[in-house]
Amino acid sequence: MLTSLQLKPTPLQYPGTVPSLLKPLVSASALGHDLAPVIIQITKSLGFDNFMHGVSLSIHPNSESHSFVFTTLPIEWVMIYDQRAYLEADPRIQFGIESSLPFIWDQPSTRGKSPVTDAFLDAAAGYGVASGVSISLRDSHSRGGITALSSANPVIDTATREKITDRIGDIMAFGQYFHELFVTNILDLKLPPTSRGIPLSARERQCLLMSANGLTSIDIGAKLGITERTANFHFSNIISKLGVLNRKEAVARAVAQGLIHMER
Repeated sequence: MLTSLQLKPTPLQYPGTVPSLLKPLVSASALGHDLAPVIIQITKSLGFDNFMHGVSLSIHPNSESHSFVFTTLPIEWVMIYDQRAYLEADPRIQFGIESSLPFIWDQPSTRGKSPVTDAFLDAAAGYGVASGVSISLRDSHSRGGITALSSANPVIDTATREKITDRIGDIMAFGQYFHELFVTNILDLKLPPTSRGIPLSARERQCLLMSANGLTSIDIGAKLGITERTANFHFSNIISKLGVLNRKEAVARAVAQGLIHMER
């Protein structure tokens, strides 16, 4: 699940070099200013309209852990993304699971592959996410993450693609520095996930019921037409929302709370 992450300005203890592009962000944090306007400014300077950075506390891609996101997009989009299980259809996530290379995408290059992907693209475009670039990363604690810069423009023409390619180094640095300097500081506090108590989506209840009936992630993926890793992402969200430690506890709590009903 995409749990909204709130960044608080804080002086950074980093003796290394900060790229010129990101110095305004580091300065704003040190001065106690709101970081969102600076993030938007940097995003627009790179030629995009909005910014998203997501991270899982999982050391291994298949393990079950909490997930967080910081985005300049409306919280309504975060909730819709979660409830409709768009991580199964989001081409940025699916590409990032398999590769850490940059993924430049637009409507013509991603449409027509499946109805669920097209449905995601329609919904995302309504929130100004119609094209862009995404990069997956792994931090110093081996946690996986993704940075996505998006535009309301549905088509990336040749000239725009060349501009993105020319600035791909800056984009990668933006994601990596943002994560290590800001997100890591918050995650290392081991705060309880703010997703706790948020209702399970229909897909999450479906996965949980299948697990209660003895199915593994491989089995669930095969039945739902998704990958094993995607099924594990769902269980990561379930565990975060229910505030439990593992899948077995999630099933027990869901049954006790009447979230799923076992067949007699």
